[in-house]
Amino acid sequence: MPLAGKSIVTAATLAALSTVLSAVQWKDAPLDRLDVTPAPNVLPTSFPVAPCAAAVLAATGLATAAIQAARGNALPAVRVGLRRAALATANADYLRVDGRVVKSWDTITGYYRASDDWVYLHGNFPHLRDGLLRLLGVDGDRAALAAAVARWRADDIEREAGERGLCAVRARRRDEWRAHPQFQAACAVPLLRVRRIGDAPREPFTAGERPLWGVRALDLSRVIAGPMVGRTLAEHGATVMLVSAPHLPSLQPLVIDTGFGKLSALLDLRNASDAQRLRELARDADIFIDAYRPGALAARGFDPQTLARLRPGLICVSVSAFCADGPWGARRGYDTLVCAATGLGYADTAKPQRLPCQPLDYLTGYLGAFGAMIALRRRALEGGSWHVSLSLDRTAAWLWEMADAFGREASVPASRPPVDEVGDLCATTPSAFGELQHFLPMLDMPGAQPRWWRAPVPPGTDAAQWP
Repeated sequence: MPLAGKSIVTAATLAALSTVLSAVQWKDAPLDRLDVTPAPNVLPTSFPVAPCAAAVLAATGLATAAIQAARGNALPAVRVGLRRAALATANADYLRVDGRVVKSWDTITGYYRASDDWVYLHGNFPHLRDGLLRLLGVDGDRAALAAAVARWRADDIEREAGERGLCAVRARRRDEWRAHPQFQAACAVPLLRVRRIGDAPREPFTAGERPLWGVRALDLSRVIAGPMVGRTLAEHGATVMLVSAPHLPSLQPLVIDTGFGKLSALLDLRNASDAQRLRELARDADIFIDAYRPGALAARGFDPQTLARLRPGLICVSVSAFCADGPWGARRGYDTLVCAATGLGYADTAKPQRLPCQPLDYLTGYLGAFGAMIALRRRALEGGSWHVSLSLDRTAAWLWEMADAFGREASVPASRPPVDEVGDLCATTPSAFGELQHFLPMLDMPGAQPRWWRAPVPPGTDAAQWP
């Protein structure tokens, strides 16, 4: 059914929200406190991103509201607007630094025609870019790269890239992806899994002004999905410390986009003393976010089970590109690459193209924060250590399921609204990077209004210690 009219749009959002709540078996969410504001589609895609984004934001807000009430405060209202929710999936595209657009793509990243089908190459990090160029035997010239790709079969590029830890996939149509064992593995698990992995005493919520007051989260992640887990927790009052390493590359626009409200420290886990420092931080933490390539932190002794023994009661959040249970579980990936693999590249056209937003990244990030808050509530009520796991390909499958359930957008604009038309959603904030124009938190919660205590900071600005 096309999305048109207030009642249908609201019903679509509530239907999507129901699936999110069911994934974690939350049966008594305070739905009477939720208000959904309809709006015309603002994204140039027929794919129903807005109601799905509104549902995920609503789930996050409802969990926040429940925790706020558990602290002895009034149960706040949760207000979600379809326009704001849709634009939340294109957050970095609206970021400005001293008036300049800062988000960009590496020149080789994109779709290419192989000898038999389309492939998607992702080279936004230098080592991934250089690895793809070596694999295909060319320099950085895009025309030469296109000619080289055209001499390969798409499946061969995908296989060779995967074996080398690089990012390239065949651009599949939805039916093709549904036949893939990775899709079948992803769909065999819930949208997000919240599992008890150890015993620990109850940790009830104490009195506090903000929902996540006193909650400490370690954020070991890069790019968007993982860092959005930490950013979302920070906007509800958690103390979030981003931990990176001096030798790892980063993308400054995304450091800024996802860095609001965070401390930022550097530790090199190849160094025994720095690894020990991270263990000490984890002992005093409540949440540990891992969004690196699956197994990378586990190889250094920071898997969920070891962390739960180190700090009984810890909540570990694992974010991956592909569901860990499938044959691609250890494969690297990013939003646009997973879109290409799962059929979302063909969502609107016969020729694959990037969506005008990054729904897998942002929605998975919000879902990760929601899962962490569900685990905090369960720890408060029954104790235990908890593991929250989710993946971009499972989020993609959910988006397709929701599109099947309530159809496509009836109206598709030619482009996203320009930045001068979204000023009501923006703030201007001074920072070490320059003057930032950015979106405010996308939820409205009177009585527990989301906000950040500081602007983003460069990596390593803070000492690796809790304030």
